[in-house]
Amino acid sequence: MKKTLFTALAAAALAFATPVMAQQSLNYEVTFENAVHREAFVTATFKGVQAPVLEVRMARSSPGRYALHEFAKNVYNVQVTDGQGRPLTVNRPNLHQWNVSGHDGTVVVKYMLFADHPDGTYAGVNLTHAHLNAPATFMYANGLEKAPVQVRFTPPAGQNWTAATQLKREAAPFTFSAPDFQYLMDSPVELANLQWREWTVQEKGRSQKIKIGMHHQGTEQQLEEYTQKAKRVVQESQAVFGELPAFDFGEYTFIACYLPGTPGDGMEHRNSTVITSSRPLETGMNANLSTLSHEFFHAWNVERLRPQSLEPFNFADANMSEALWLAEGFTSYYGTLLLHRAGIMNQDDYLESVGNTLAAVMFSPGKDLFSPVEMSMQAPFVDASRSVDPVNRQNTYISYYTYGNALAVGLDYTLRTQFKNLSLDAYMRLLWQRYGKPEKPYTLADLEQTLADLTKNPTFARDFFAKHVLGKEPLPYEALAKQMGFSLAPANPGKAVLGWEPLRFQNEQATIMMGTLRNSPLYKAGLDREDLLLSVDGLKLKDQKTLDDFLAKRKPGDQVQVEAVQQGMKKMLPLTLAQELKLKLTPLEKTGQALSKDLKSRREDWLRQKTKA
Repeated sequence: MKKTLFTALAAAALAFATPVMAQQSLNYEVTFENAVHREAFVTATFKGVQAPVLEVRMARSSPGRYALHEFAKNVYNVQVTDGQGRPLTVNRPNLHQWNVSGHDGTVVVKYMLFADHPDGTYAGVNLTHAHLNAPATFMYANGLEKAPVQVRFTPPAGQNWTAATQLKREAAPFTFSAPDFQYLMDSPVELANLQWREWTVQEKGRSQKIKIGMHHQGTEQQLEEYTQKAKRVVQESQAVFGELPAFDFGEYTFIACYLPGTPGDGMEHRNSTVITSSRPLETGMNANLSTLSHEFFHAWNVERLRPQSLEPFNFADANMSEALWLAEGFTSYYGTLLLHRAGIMNQDDYLESVGNTLAAVMFSPGKDLFSPVEMSMQAPFVDASRSVDPVNRQNTYISYYTYGNALAVGLDYTLRTQFKNLSLDAYMRLLWQRYGKPEKPYTLADLEQTLADLTKNPTFARDFFAKHVLGKEPLPYEALAKQMGFSLAPANPGKAVLGWEPLRFQNEQATIMMGTLRNSPLYKAGLDREDLLLSVDGLKLKDQKTLDDFLAKRKPGDQVQVEAVQQGMKKMLPLTLAQELKLKLTPLEKTGQALSKDLKSRREDWLRQKTKA
């Protein structure tokens, strides 16, 4: 009897609760009456509110960015009413939250948004466009995370704008929807007089559209060249994983803004990417495509092949992950490699970029302090994070983009040289099948186990992760390069340098422009940032050419006397010149060494195009 009564009461309660829950929704209206002064006017309507106090917030972080950005600083003139237009009581428990009480189940929040930074994180509004990243634009409410979302934009009068976004298009003009809060916050929008290109990819019985919505001042011919090259990048990316992801709504959109004064950036999203730059296509075609290549690879790696530490993304705090060496670093590796495979970057330029990446890691003092995993976890300190106090990052930090890129080179070379018919492509494909395609977040242990299964050698996988991922042991890049048919050596052997740090020449003296690196001759001589160099072996340092001419007659290991001013005190210091750090990856045959058929085949398989032209 009690069980029957309880069941009946529960059913009644559920029947009562379900319609209320079904009525939950978020509606946003965005207008641009004051776009000339970089303002947007936003109205957010929260319906079906259950809690007596609704916690309305601005995000503090943004997808793909791991630091705090405090978007509430650009919000003002906040007005809050209920569904009948009656003013409501608002309490501010902190700078990014508005607690609203006394509502009737509907809360309407109107506010002004200042937007003057159109990159992959913030928002930018003027008379030519509205570039809106959702966390920087839209307030959200705790308790309505699963509610459906609708967004409507009203462009300024007289503007011939269209909208590029991954949001679902609705029948009404400039009206879009998202299934829930997380999808909304991952969905940037560019409203402008956009130029459009699109093509269809057919595979495995599935048809999907790839779109380009571009805001730029270039020509139709330049956009067409960009589009054809982007197609090749898409094809080469697809070849790595064996398929495109199943894009929501069957579309993927490149949202490109290339205007003067635009901050350079790229930011991946589930079914789109934002690419911004001040470089026009006329002079920056391939540089802009490099960002496109990197961001599109993210459609697999990090958007679907995703570390468990980023699930779900926390918009109220910084987001730390131990796996950015793979999520960002391996993506950096492929972003450039696929440009070469697609025929956009020539071999010499690509090999130079690999040499620069390896040098950046091999000669960095930071590699002795932190592993790739530990570097990844520092992202909230460095990923577009801002602070006013000087830091010692030149001696303690390597970007996880660069560290992971070099690690990818080393793992790819190792797989190709130690295992038959294996490569980093095969590893990424297996990770995709296990964790990306089913969208099952991975752990470091999963990554190691996948490498063990791929190679059928658990000892190799365990050692690789222990030494080079969790540990700080450097990979034997010079030996690995030789097994791939290359020589890895100084680009300018015998070229002597005073240090690795930039100098500013003025008034017949040179100022050290950054903190000196631990392994630099300047550091070892006891010199640091803002110290003045007056002369070397009695020669006044009038300009860069004077120093270059002096060093051209010296060799690494030579000792010189440097006259310097440090904190107002003039000093004479001994300094030992060093070898320039730049490395060059050169085909063995160009260095006079023999190249076997096996080495040639291995090298060609790494570099060659994987799809038909």
